[in-house]
Amino acid sequence: MELSARKPGPDVVRALAMLGVLMMNYHGYLIIRGAQRDGGTLYDLFDPWTGPLSTRFAATFVLTAGVGVTLMTNSSVGDAERTLEMRWRLVRRGLLLYGVGLLFDFVWAGTILPYYGAMFVLAAALFTLRSRWIALIGVASALAGWALRWWMYERALDDHSTAWLTNPGARSPRGLLFDVFVNGTHPLLPWLAFFCAGIILGRLLDTEWWQPVVAGLGFALYAIGTLADSSADTDRLLVVLSDDPFNRGLAYTASALGTALIAFVTISWLAERYRTTRLVEILQRAGQMSLTIYIGHALAFNLFVDSLDIIEPGGIGTAMTCTILFWLVATSLAVWYQQHYGRGPAERLYRRLSA
Repeated sequence: MELSARKPGPDVVRALAMLGVLMMNYHGYLIIRGAQRDGGTLYDLFDPWTGPLSTRFAATFVLTAGVGVTLMTNSSVGDAERTLEMRWRLVRRGLLLYGVGLLFDFVWAGTILPYYGAMFVLAAALFTLRSRWIALIGVASALAGWALRWWMYERALDDHSTAWLTNPGARSPRGLLFDVFVNGTHPLLPWLAFFCAGIILGRLLDTEWWQPVVAGLGFALYAIGTLADSSADTDRLLVVLSDDPFNRGLAYTASALGTALIAFVTISWLAERYRTTRLVEILQRAGQMSLTIYIGHALAFNLFVDSLDIIEPGGIGTAMTCTILFWLVATSLAVWYQQHYGRGPAERLYRRLSA
């Protein structure tokens, strides 16, 4: 199947971000099963919870998902009937992805799929708003996530429990709601900020000036987040100004969004410059099958690590080897499949069920 005239950048970014997600996931899940966590520079760099790369690849993936929403909905601009149809399509896809994600969580605990689903549901209302309102919503989500974390810290200092919010009961309606917005692995407060930034970024891709402006903004956000974190010198400021992803702070959100913007600009520029090369074609095809690859990486891990015991929980070397081997095999299969059959099996089923 021939590639369409679509921009290669978002697909290539998605493919490379997926490689990073696989690496962080495999390393983290091997650690959970008893693998070595500490051991030098590489261990510190790829630490899934406290390392400088923690959640950065996932944030880039969410940013690119926002870009994808804009590219998908561009054709409905100015057409009321088409806009309504697109809203319901996003709602159906979001609810399906959320439901599938909750089930998939039993296979791959902490999966990002339910949060993607919630974002797509919200996208049904977001994609027709002016960019300034989308930016405001993104900023509000970042501020809310930060304020909640600060509030919980202050409550704990005063010996007040926040268990009603942080531990409301697994799979209860309140628990599911709070998990999506506050407590989960990728809660909308503040992860919706990355998604909103992607929607706005998608609107800029046809301009001639977007790359230097977005790159400059990315460096500025990264610098602000890093400086804020480095200025923390008290216990309270270590929470308030932390760039730890699980503190949900403004410093983290700014820093992660900055790196995601820089990565998107750099990879998109390279993809456009070398778009006729075989490598870009391979990555573009793999990026279009990211859902299939994501599901496959979890199933492969559970098979070879948990069921067959072929792979023993090891250190960073084991995680890197597993990641590279799976990614090479999965990418090769994705390219072959996409060339012959078009959409990947998971993507095809997803679209059919949400049509």
